[in-house]
Amino acid sequence: MAAAALTREGGEDAFRRLFRFYRQRDASDLRGVVDFSVPGGQVFRSQLSISSVSDQDAYRAGLQPVSQWKAYGLTGYPGFIFISNPFLPGCQRHWVKQCLKLYPQKPNVCNLDLHMAPEKTVDLWGQSKEQLRRKGSSKWEPRSLLEKLRWVTLGYHYNWDTKKYSANHHTPFPSDLAFLSEQVAAACGFRGFQAQAGILNYYHFDSSLGIHADESELDHSRPLLSFSFGQSSIFLLGGLKREEAPTAMFMHSGDIMVMSGFSRLLYHAVPRVLPNPEGTALPSCLDQALSSDLPAGSVVEHSSDEDWQVCAKYLQSSRINMTIRQVLAEGQKFPQESGTNGKGQAPSEDNHHQENSRAKRHKPN
Repeated sequence: MAAAALTREGGEDAFRRLFRFYRQRDASDLRGVVDFSVPGGQVFRSQLSISSVSDQDAYRAGLQPVSQWKAYGLTGYPGFIFISNPFLPGCQRHWVKQCLKLYPQKPNVCNLDLHMAPEKTVDLWGQSKEQLRRKGSSKWEPRSLLEKLRWVTLGYHYNWDTKKYSANHHTPFPSDLAFLSEQVAAACGFRGFQAQAGILNYYHFDSSLGIHADESELDHSRPLLSFSFGQSSIFLLGGLKREEAPTAMFMHSGDIMVMSGFSRLLYHAVPRVLPNPEGTALPSCLDQALSSDLPAGSVVEHSSDEDWQVCAKYLQSSRINMTIRQVLAEGQKFPQESGTNGKGQAPSEDNHHQENSRAKRHKPN
C-alpha cells in the first residue's frame, strides 16, 4: 500500500520514487513485490518451445529438460519471461566459479582496469582466494580485489562513455556461456540466438543498479537474457518512459529473466540486494554438489572443494548477474565511425549512486 501510494505523488518520476522506496535499508513493506514462486494476480504460466531444445542439449548446459521448467509471464509486459531456477543440482556452482575465476581474466575488461596497472589485474582470483577464505564477518576487514569487482564485459565490450559497441574492441565470447544462452533463447522461441556481448554485474548488500534501458545493441529483435546467482534482489521493470510506475519482483539464485519484444527496451533497475529469504548464509540450491555423471559434451565442469569454498564465502554477502545480448543481426555490420578508439571503458567508480547516462554500472550508495 505504501509503495502504491508513492506512485501517485507529484515531483520526481514514478520509477524514481519506487526505486528510492525499495532502496531504503529499513523498507519493511515488501508485500507489493511479485514472488513468482506464488503465481497469481498478474502472474501467469508462460508457454515455452519445448521441442526447440533436446533434453541432451539442456543437460549439456546444466539445465533441466525444458518440459520441467517453470516459466511465467506478467500481465502488461508482453515478451517478458521469468524462468524459476531451471538449473540441475550443482550446476549453478559452475557459473559462479566462471564469473569469479575465469571470466574476469584478460583479455576481458573489468572496472579495476580503469585505475590499476594491467599487471595488477591479471589474476584477481589468485590474489583474492586466500584473503576471501580467511575472511570473517567484520565489515572493517580490507576487501579483496574480487570484492572490489563491479563489472566485467565479454565479447563486444560495451563503451560506457559513448554507450556503444564497436568492431575493434572485441574478444572471443566464452563458449560455455554462449551454449547456455543459446539453449535458453531457443526454449523461449528465439532459435539461432548468438551470444555476442555480456555484462557481468557483481553486487553486494550495499549495491544497486540505476534506472536504464538496454538499447545500445543494433538488433533489438533478439532477447536480453539475465541470469542471477547468490543472494536475492528486488528487480523493477517499468515502461517505455520513466513516468510509468514499475512492477517490483524478487529474483533468487538460479532465476532467469528474458526480455524480448515490447519488453526488450523497457526501463528497469535493481534498487536493493536482499539476504537469502531462507535465512541461511546461502540458498539451499547452492548447497547441492554437481553429479559425478555429467553427459557427454557437457559445458559444465566440476568445481574443486577448494574453489567452491572461495565462491561460497564470496556469495555470503554478494549476488552475481550475467546479462547476455546479441548485438548484431545476421549479416549486419557496425556503422563506420570516426574519431573513436573503441576502448569501451566505463567511468570511474565513486561512492554515490547516480542515475544518468552511465547508470548501467552499479555502485555502493
